Amino acid sequence: MRIIIGITGTLGAGKGSVVSYLRYWKQFVHYSVSGFISEEIARRGLTGNRDTMRSVANDLRAQYGVTYMVDSLYARALVSRQDVIIESLRALGEVRRIKELGGFVIGVDANQRIRYERALARKSVKDNITYEKFVAQELSEINEGDPCKQNLRGALQEADTVIYNDGTIEDFRLQIKNILFRMSARA
Repeated sequence: MRIIIGITGTLGAGKGSVVSYLRYWKQFVHYSVSGFISEEIARRGLTGNRDTMRSVANDLRAQYGVTYMVDSLYARALVSRQDVIIESLRALGEVRRIKELGGFVIGVDANQRIRYERALARKSVKDNITYEKFVAQELSEINEGDPCKQNLRGALQEADTVIYNDGTIEDFRLQIKNILFRMSARA
């Protein structure tokens, strides 16, 4: 494995779009914290909505440590020996762990109303909610006092760089290219 990139960001900001770009254009291998949590939800026989995902993720961090999910995905990634993305970091410990592993963390953010519209457009069961519920869910994912709980804003503040995805797709891709250029110059 050569490069490790962690991706954090707010709901509907474009984390998946960064992943898609890096997978398609740069052949990164993708590991998802959300996917890991979904596997655990299925194992527990629970319904997979955003509230359940948050609850199970917080439970896993409390039971096994704040870096458990990232460490588990990193162990899977070691087998690939390719450039790796670990996406959907939501806690400070997860962001810090990527950095301890020598990785680089990209944050993604955008205007809240734009993010809500994008979330609806995904047509995912977990995103089929009102704007008020979207705002409430986001607020529930900002827990500054408990390292086992999600802290989206804290994770964004810890990122090495943040992409603001309020513009065009071309502008978004240019921001990603500039980050990759800066990363390669740093290496």
